[in-house]
Amino acid sequence: MTVLVTGAFGNVGRYTVDALLEAGAEVRAMAHEQDDGHSWKNRGVEIVRADLRAPETLRAAVQGARVVIHLAYIIPPRALEQPKEARRVNVDGTRHLIEAIKAAPKPARLLFTSSLDVFGKTGHLPPPRRLTDPVIATDVYTEHKLAGEAMVKESGLVWSILRLADVPMIALRKPVPVMFQIPLSQRIEAIHPFDCGLAIARASLSEEAWGKTWLIGGGTRCQLTYGEYLGRFLSAMGMGGPLPDEAFTTEPYCTDWLDTTDSERAFRYQRHGFDDIVRDVQALLGWRKPFTRLARPFVRRQMLALSPYFKARAPARP
Repeated sequence: MTVLVTGAFGNVGRYTVDALLEAGAEVRAMAHEQDDGHSWKNRGVEIVRADLRAPETLRAAVQGARVVIHLAYIIPPRALEQPKEARRVNVDGTRHLIEAIKAAPKPARLLFTSSLDVFGKTGHLPPPRRLTDPVIATDVYTEHKLAGEAMVKESGLVWSILRLADVPMIALRKPVPVMFQIPLSQRIEAIHPFDCGLAIARASLSEEAWGKTWLIGGGTRCQLTYGEYLGRFLSAMGMGGPLPDEAFTTEPYCTDWLDTTDSERAFRYQRHGFDDIVRDVQALLGWRKPFTRLARPFVRRQMLALSPYFKARAPARP
């Protein structure tokens, strides 16, 4: 069975392709020109060049596929900074993909990945979030995800929707201003990208997944507050733990804990806890680790300079 993966070279896509290969699926990875074959060159993965913004390139990509996993998306902060371009990929691109699948002689099943953010700002409600909870768009990203969900359900295709928890990159990343737009008390659920890829792959190959929406998260071992989440990453990377409280907003944000009981029963994907995520990122420091203590004051000043709140709230220093 051929499975087409859009966004195959992204954070979640790479793990999804690996999990599909382990399950014995024939994988077609959709790529832009700048993407290479990663570690799949000798593993039978077919690389197709196609662009969601160019409908004519999608017809060949979906031809003969039994399942299409749609991961390609512009996410925050870029989606918020470039809303018009994000819409071209996220909304128009999803519509182009659906049209291409429907035009095929044997239309594929479509698995669409959405986000836990569509539940809106729920910090005032008792956790966890469930599929029976209402959804609401709070920014262009969640507007795009909900538009995508609606298009998929109304497409006439056999569909499945997976709303994903936060998927941290196993990478050493540069700080960005959006990190200060989440209050430290905010509940957040993470999922290791390995587990996320495994859940997506297993759902795409499962008869039970179709015609349903699922919540995909790391489970209780990945449920924490944003203050704990960020502080543990900073500590693991030698950055001295939590940043000052006054650097962060106090306005609610759209993350929460999820009820993943049904998805874990169906797909058996929760292999890692948050400790594993932090450990895997920390391991990437390698030879840099002895130097992080020396760089810490400079890096922390750089991070705090990105906060729109810190200068206004921080007490005067003598």
